[in-house]
Amino acid sequence: MSRILLVEDDVLLGEGLTMYLTKNGYRCDWVKKIADVDKYWMKADLVVLDRQLPEGDSVKWLPGWLSLKALPVIMLTAKTDVDHRIEGLSAGAKDYVIKPFAHQELLARIQAQLRPLGEVEIHYKNLVVNLSNQTVMMNQQNVPLKPKEFQLLALLVQNPGRVYHRDELLNKVWGYQAFPSTRTVDNHVLHLRQKFPCLAIDTVRSIGYRLTRE
Repeated sequence: MSRILLVEDDVLLGEGLTMYLTKNGYRCDWVKKIADVDKYWMKADLVVLDRQLPEGDSVKWLPGWLSLKALPVIMLTAKTDVDHRIEGLSAGAKDYVIKPFAHQELLARIQAQLRPLGEVEIHYKNLVVNLSNQTVMMNQQNVPLKPKEFQLLALLVQNPGRVYHRDELLNKVWGYQAFPSTRTVDNHVLHLRQKFPCLAIDTVRSIGYRLTRE
């Protein structure tokens, strides 16, 4: 059983997440203060870390904790601007979740971080998306993709039913340091639709895209 350290001062959120993670098979240690983190850090397999705590911005302490033991850290924050996300990732966080969020989304991100190394395949209709070697098979035939096409496809098939804003897709696939336009996303979605007729990628008007569930 994987052990998760939850650092969150919001009592309602902390109680809800602790119950949810426990229900889904994890052991969860919940602390509300910076001073209590050291006690559980060495025992954890993953950390869910709130960005804003009573003592201040937890990013200040993150490099020190990671020097004790390297762990995957998922940061929670209400701050949505890119600079704050870059700060968290630069400090050593592996992922970033913006409040408010669905518990199911956080669970999926935790599972992704704790997934064992090795070959990882995702099956969607008649597609097999291999995340390890970045290949895609359709009806048992290999379909060549450009790197960004594969990254976009992988993101969508891992989260069917979720609506992605165009700006979010730009950040996740092209990165914070790249500055393509949202038209880039539209073009890549078009290419995926052409190469994979079975893909049901819905256009969500004025927002972005969603891959329908099977």
